[in-house]
Amino acid sequence: MPLIHVSLFEGRTIEQKREFAVAVTADAVRTLKCTAESVDVIFEDVKKSDWATGGKLASDPK
Repeated sequence: MPLIHVSLFEGRTIEQKREFAVAVTADAVRTLKCTAESVDVIFEDVKKSDWATGGKLASDPK
């Protein structure tokens, strides 16, 4: 059973997450030769103040 964990900045719509889940599931089925029912996708919404890249918070001014 593939489990795909997706961390995103908060603010994506349900429709965007649904479309992404459908696309990722289809690719997992094609690539891993599994059933769609065996693919789980978990979304984690993250605040920009809780995500840092290169030592800088995403919420910091650019």
